[in-house]
Amino acid sequence: MTLRKQDSRKKSFIRKMFAMGERNGKKEFKGSFVESTDPNSDLQLDSTFLGSTDSLMAPGQEVQSFRVFVATWNVGGKSPPTNLNLNDFLKNDNCADIYIFGFQEIVPLNAGNVLVIEDNEPAARWLSLINQSLNNPTNGCSRGPKSNTSLGGSKFFPKPSLKSISKTFRTVSRRKLKSCNCTPLELERKRSKDFWFRCQPSNVSQSGISSEEDDDEEDPSIFDISDISIPESSNETKYGLIASKQMVGIFVTIWMRQELVPHVSHLRISSTGRGIMGCLGNKGCISVSMLFHQTSFCFICSHLASGEKEGDELRRNLDVIEILKNTQFPKICRPPYSRMPEKILGHERIIWLGDLNYRIALSYSETRRLMEENRWDALLNKDQLKIERDAGRVFSGWKEGKIYFAPTYKYYYNSDTYAGDLKKSKKKRRTPAWCDRILWHGDGIRQLFYIRGESRFSDHRPVCSTFLVDVMVVEGGLKKKMPISDMKVGAEELLPTNSRYYP
Repeated sequence: MTLRKQDSRKKSFIRKMFAMGERNGKKEFKGSFVESTDPNSDLQLDSTFLGSTDSLMAPGQEVQSFRVFVATWNVGGKSPPTNLNLNDFLKNDNCADIYIFGFQEIVPLNAGNVLVIEDNEPAARWLSLINQSLNNPTNGCSRGPKSNTSLGGSKFFPKPSLKSISKTFRTVSRRKLKSCNCTPLELERKRSKDFWFRCQPSNVSQSGISSEEDDDEEDPSIFDISDISIPESSNETKYGLIASKQMVGIFVTIWMRQELVPHVSHLRISSTGRGIMGCLGNKGCISVSMLFHQTSFCFICSHLASGEKEGDELRRNLDVIEILKNTQFPKICRPPYSRMPEKILGHERIIWLGDLNYRIALSYSETRRLMEENRWDALLNKDQLKIERDAGRVFSGWKEGKIYFAPTYKYYYNSDTYAGDLKKSKKKRRTPAWCDRILWHGDGIRQLFYIRGESRFSDHRPVCSTFLVDVMVVEGGLKKKMPISDMKVGAEELLPTNSRYYP
């Protein structure tokens, strides 16, 4: 018998085996799963148990709600002092499970930072302040001690980079956070290989952090961080750093309860420049994608085009359109197990925060008059973002909570007075506006509050919100997937169930 005939018989046998119906009254695998004739079911194999978790709840899965705190702040190019108190708005979160902080203009947007090399020192300072706020004893959510350890050293001596500082606050290596756990066979094969060949983790420091992580962050640079505090022991902290990334003045950082960190995977970061020449990083966004338990998340921190002249809102619309179009996350999963989206809108839970720069379509005097009369609804009706969304020109399908706070821009520094109130010149006067916003996209997201902070540190007020977000988890918190051989279900079981996320 020739080899060609042997191969032909093997292939024929395999086809018959997978098409064969099961005995004892069980449903036929071929007819009920692969070739379903149900007109209401157009689901395919890769979009059922590897696709959206909202469309299928496999046996052993359940929905749990997690508290997510989001804050955005344009800090006007100022580096924070070590005694800056972040509890002004952190106290309102009532102990969140996940924290997302987005900053704009953490450095001055000058030619040196945009075209040459960006300054990482302010980002390191913000990381230290956030760590102190989340993990010190004065925070009712935390039992970790406040660290007095300092990086120390001379101001003229080379200091670690932002990449190194970020590692200090992580409780799990970035390589683990980026790993793919979609393929049970691959994981089992790796465990077997490590056992038989006694493979040891390579290049791992005593703290458990890889020294050769494929970070998306900058190369080492020299800056003064002599008064930046670092934690003495990662085991003492309640919140660990998940991700941090800087692009010129935009900086985003994500923190999570330490016991939840092992359930994060597929961490990816993408930066999109929309500044000078439509590509530099003085404007644009940083997007973070991750899988938490069995639900995909995407967080976008952006700084859109400025300007309050008529027509400038169209430039901001274009920024949003181009960001959604061009943001591309790298592939981690291997086909056919790939389930993580490569685009922003492919994720199940999406939160967009930042200085969106949309203004109020009124004159300065008319805006101030409505504010003094407390006619907030009339003012909101002239908000450019509301106008553009209602017209369907931007953020179609996105949601934003009702605004019950005063415009967040523009103030005099260290003052409660809007810029322009004390100036006779109209040249640099800015009409007050709700530039700083938080929006979301997807089901299973409920906003608990949407407020602004009252810190006078910047010419913007910080804006924050807390959400309850539904997440698909495996019962018992185990990260495991059913093999293909166990997915013998009928077509009627593959149809999406009606889930109510809102009371």
